[in-house]
Amino acid sequence: MLILEDIKRLRVIIKGAVQGVGFRPFIYQLASQNNFRGWVTNTSFGVLLEVEGPKEKLDAFLLDIHRQSPPHSFITSLEPVFLDKVGYATFEIRDSKGGKKETLVLPDIATCPQCLEEIHDPDNRRFQYPFTNCTHCGPRYSIIEDIPYDRDHTTMKIFEMCEDCKKEYENPTNRRFHAQPNACPKCGPKLSFWGKTGKVLAEKNSALLQAASAVKDGHIVAVKGLGGFQLIVDAQNAEAVSLLRKRKHREEKPFALMYPSLKDIKRDCEVSDLEERLLLSNEAPIVLLKKKRDAAISHNVAGNNPYLGIMLAYTPLHHLLMKEIGVPVVATSGNLSEEPICIDEKEALSALGNIADFFLVHNRLIKRHVDDSIVRIIAGREFMIRRARGYAPLPISLDTSIPILSVGPHLKNTIALSSGHYCFVSQHIGNLETEKANDAFKNTIKDMQKLFAIAPEKIACDLHPDYFSTKHAKMLNTEIMVVQHHYAHILSCMAENEIKPPVLGVSWDGTGYGLDKTIWGGEFLSIKESSFDRIVHFKTFALPGGEIAVKEPRRSALGLLFSIYGEAVFDMDHLASVKAFSQEELNNLKAMLQKGLHSPATSSVGRIFDAVSSLLAICQISRFEGQAAMELEFSISDAITNETYDFKIYHDVEPTFILQILEDIKKGIAQNIISAKFHNTLVEIIIAVAKQEKIDKIALSGGCFQNKYLIERAIRRLKEEGFSPYWHQRVPTNDGGISLGQIIACTRRR
Repeated sequence: MLILEDIKRLRVIIKGAVQGVGFRPFIYQLASQNNFRGWVTNTSFGVLLEVEGPKEKLDAFLLDIHRQSPPHSFITSLEPVFLDKVGYATFEIRDSKGGKKETLVLPDIATCPQCLEEIHDPDNRRFQYPFTNCTHCGPRYSIIEDIPYDRDHTTMKIFEMCEDCKKEYENPTNRRFHAQPNACPKCGPKLSFWGKTGKVLAEKNSALLQAASAVKDGHIVAVKGLGGFQLIVDAQNAEAVSLLRKRKHREEKPFALMYPSLKDIKRDCEVSDLEERLLLSNEAPIVLLKKKRDAAISHNVAGNNPYLGIMLAYTPLHHLLMKEIGVPVVATSGNLSEEPICIDEKEALSALGNIADFFLVHNRLIKRHVDDSIVRIIAGREFMIRRARGYAPLPISLDTSIPILSVGPHLKNTIALSSGHYCFVSQHIGNLETEKANDAFKNTIKDMQKLFAIAPEKIACDLHPDYFSTKHAKMLNTEIMVVQHHYAHILSCMAENEIKPPVLGVSWDGTGYGLDKTIWGGEFLSIKESSFDRIVHFKTFALPGGEIAVKEPRRSALGLLFSIYGEAVFDMDHLASVKAFSQEELNNLKAMLQKGLHSPATSSVGRIFDAVSSLLAICQISRFEGQAAMELEFSISDAITNETYDFKIYHDVEPTFILQILEDIKKGIAQNIISAKFHNTLVEIIIAVAKQEKIDKIALSGGCFQNKYLIERAIRRLKEEGFSPYWHQRVPTNDGGISLGQIIACTRRR
């Protein structure tokens, strides 16, 4: 017989990603199974609950919360306290409470198997409904307006649930119990199919069918997806893909693809078990996969790139559309060059009207733009290239004493906010080179500060005085801390891997403003407790034309050769890089280099990649960022060699290997062998500096380490030599990770 004194009241505060994942229904069902009485509610800091029952059963209940919590949730802290009972009569889900915001916001989650089954079931009331969701899937970050996560705080608030949906929403045993975006064809968002002028041509399922038909007929259709518009064409139709390139002014940069099924992907690409898991994951990112020789995809999709960026459908709308189209499609961001993805249909008509033939839109508002994330497998684990849908805005764990805002770099911009134990890194914003991109940057800062209720006491920005992000930071009337670009790269890698100094940071990329006002990019940094030393770097050379050289690898080659041969280089017309210029151009460049006009000094490994690509006649003018380096990597192909070139390290790395590369070119050595030897040499330079500095932990960061051959060989060789290499996983190694590093720099500054 139960003694009254055995009954206790247990109050639990649960923090973490516990809203929008079915956590309250889970607690309700767990409490009901134990015949507990009490309540559970969402708060601004997470989930708060009280239950009454025997002490022994309450102890077991706490363990079950950890063991059985919903699959998309994760608990960062669980704070229980036992109190005297008050005598609750039932167990209920109470209305949400406000207060100081501490809870985490979940990313958008790909369609779950149960919802997918429903939209394909003719007997289900959600048959062919493109906005089907439940507590296990659907929109989150793209529709949330405020915390706590309730329907009134989302863009779904304008849709009043019908009786059937309301019953699901209020039934604790239903999968849609308190699913905030819950809807059906009777009460939820609807599709429309528009012409170029916005004229409505069809609605509901007819709109989807006409959109699919238009794609099959070779037209370009702008589709309003989860976090913004996508431009879709048949990927097997060379003419349609070429038309998209022409209209979007995107000459050669590879397009992303969406496939109808995993089986279709495996027909065209090599897919490992890890890559398959990524494709089918809740995040459903674009995954870079090795293309098969007989892939049934237009050459115009990715040119000579041996990899394809591929994703599966991740919303009911995409699933239904892909089922009707039946073939792989290009699914690229719906934007103009260097502008953020469109999220509003009227905006899309204006911005994409000269690109798309038709528009498939809907009336569910998108609160914030969220691009598709891009990942690949590096050294046997996930490696982030663009962090957005499915990942943002989940935080990186760290301890900060004060709230900090970091405004990130100029290219591949993200911003970050930190407070308490978390650093929230925004979704990918992009290059800050247009007015609309700059507006998106400023709006993201305001949006995240409001959403997470963080008022920063310090702002971190890049050292470069001319970056838009830096200029904006200095207008915000808050204490500013400037952070050197490559230092931020390494701190980002260290934070993600939770390692502490001493660390040898290898930071290689294209451009970063240095402490000496030159362009850095080939850096070896000794990371200390609160600062860093630049211990070794690649010997600087001049970049004739400055910014122009970034788009013309032939200029990097000429500047590098000029640092070795002086004016004699202009007579070396047997070299591909010299032949790439007219005589008039060479005369102008000669004068420029002689007088040091518009020819900044750089130590950039990214520009050395460009130079070697040019010398091998692979790429003289880049049509998109990183093209020359990518094509140089791809040229290795099946070359198998451990050969290297010579190099010298004094206070800097002497590029003596360039002389040997020229000798190999003269001898007619195969291009793929030269490329492999060059990559191998870069890795051995890392090994040599690591041995020289005698630091065990080696952090690899910067855009150059997106190169799969380079980073995987570096990791293997460092391990062989007894070092501990660290590299990025969930935060980009490129400039998308800089904002995190800027936050860490602020926390380390004494």
